[in-house]
Amino acid sequence: MIDTHCHLDAAEFDIDRDQIVALAFARGVSRIIIPSVAVDNFPQVKNKALNYPSCHAAYGIHPLYVTQASDKDITTLADWLRNEAPVAVGEIGLDFYIKDTDPERQIFFFTEQLKLARQFDLPVILHVRRAIDEVLKYLRRYTVRGGIAHAFNGSKQQADEFIKLGFKLGFGGAMTYSGSTRIRALAASIPLENIVLETDAPDIPPEWLNRGRNSPAELPRIAQVLADLRGVSLEEVTRVTSEAARQALPGLSG
Repeated sequence: MIDTHCHLDAAEFDIDRDQIVALAFARGVSRIIIPSVAVDNFPQVKNKALNYPSCHAAYGIHPLYVTQASDKDITTLADWLRNEAPVAVGEIGLDFYIKDTDPERQIFFFTEQLKLARQFDLPVILHVRRAIDEVLKYLRRYTVRGGIAHAFNGSKQQADEFIKLGFKLGFGGAMTYSGSTRIRALAASIPLENIVLETDAPDIPPEWLNRGRNSPAELPRIAQVLADLRGVSLEEVTRVTSEAARQALPGLSG
């Protein structure tokens, strides 16, 4: 199975990163996608993708990091996309949940990065929090080749709109909580071929970690939750979501 969103470069993994990666692969994880959040961490993401077989880099500027970014970071990102052959532009998007952010600056960086995704014909990995309709608006204006709506938490209608635009929807730890009724209902009802698995490790820990550090080694158990919600086998979930990930991120097939 494929972890389509894991911040393997995060400091939380510095004490045991080798062991965590080995455990994830021993449990059946076959690929890990490492998205960036700012130009400063591009080298670390590249290093982790090179050091661990079957790990892949994505480069982008996260919406909560745009206040620390300069306009020239767009040019830096273009250079990395041109020279490093990432599987996606990401993690990019909009986040209007945090009240003291700058929406206009977020929109500027989001649209400029969508333009780069078009220029380099790359999919995008989207961060969408309290801004789904706004993200959809700009995706319609700056069409890209699709990608993944990470940690999807919208309505069925919004899910359908992402799917129409060529996106797969990411489900992970939030789905494992019995109280997450809307997310669980979506995970059970959306066509499985439009779902990809993710951990967002070290963030969004599943229920059984009791808010502890998440890791890619938790992906098989997260996949089992999805299988249980849908009443299908773990093998079917693994097969179909892995194919969905390869469709969303064609660079995985190379």
